[in-house]
Parts: sequence; C-alpha cells; structure tokens
Amino acid sequence: MSELASPGQLRASFARWALVLVPGILMLGFLSGAAASSGPTNPWFASLVKPSLFPPPATFGIVWSILYVLMGLALALVVTARGASARKAAVTMFAVQLLLNLAWSPVFFGLHQIKAGLILLGVIDLAVIVTVLLFYKVRPLAALLLLPYLAWVLFATVLNWQFLDANPGADGTSGGDPAATVEFK
Repeated sequence: MSELASPGQLRASFARWALVLVPGILMLGFLSGAAASSGPTNPWFASLVKPSLFPPPATFGIVWSILYVLMGLALALVVTARGASARKAAVTMFAVQLLLNLAWSPVFFGLHQIKAGLILLGVIDLAVIVTVLLFYKVRPLAALLLLPYLAWVLFATVLNWQFLDANPGADGTSGGDPAATVEFK
C-alpha cells in the first residue's frame, strides 16, 4: 500500500513533532547552562576581563531561547520529511552538533577551560555547517531556520577567542584556582 499523506496529515505530523522537539531542545539547553552554572553569576566568569565585543549578559538567554526554538522547528521539518534520502544523515548530524553544543557550557563555565571551549566551538562550527547543508538537501526552509544559529556560534567562537586572549592566566589548564590567576588590566 502506497498512499500519500494528505496536506492536513503532514501539517499535523509537523505540529506534533514541533510540540515535542521545541520544548525538548529548550529544556536541554537550559539544563546544560544550569548544570555548568553558566552566566554572569558564575564567580570564575565574573572575574574574567570581558572583551569589547561582549554583549549585555541578558542577550544570551534571549538569543539562545530564540535559536533553540528555531532549531526545534527546523528539526521537526526534517523529521517529518518521510522518504527524503538525506533525512537520516541530517537528523544524526543534528544530534551530534546538539550534543557538542550542550557540552560547551560545562567545558567553559564548569571546567574553566577557555582554550578547550574554543576548540570545541571550532568543531561545533563545522558540525553546524554540515547540518545546514544536510538540512538543505531535505528541506531548504529547515536549513534557513538554522542560519541564525550558525551566525551565533561563529560569533561565539570569536568571542571565546577574545576571552582567551584577554585572560591568558584564567584558562583551567594552567592549574590551581583559575579565578585566582586572572590578570586584571
């Protein structure tokens, strides 16, 4: 039997997936940040010299919330593209880049590893580019929904590099209490 789904059935399938994926991705992002004590209240982070490019702290929560919603919607579009040849690879690559993304806060904020965070962001950048390309093969709109995310992680990479440059003694790899070794300028 090879019946095609009606447009109404396809919309309902997308809506069901979106209702699961959007809150799920938002929750994972929140839990990753909370587990790592990320943000301006983290004592180690508060002691770092902030680069001039660093936006107001409230920006991060707003931007990440919007990006996680867009990511969930993009993934729902791809998951519901039954029969698309690149669908499985696209969903797998999305999961890989999301896991890398969720690992960044614990590495940077939790372990105080600025350099490792920068390396991780380089890998995330590449993983998101591959994800965008795979999503484009499945549903071009899904790829477009990921472009703000790609722009933000590229910005985060530059920002992370500036943190490393401005705080050479604060990287957790130097040993001891990183907050105690920060050089204030």
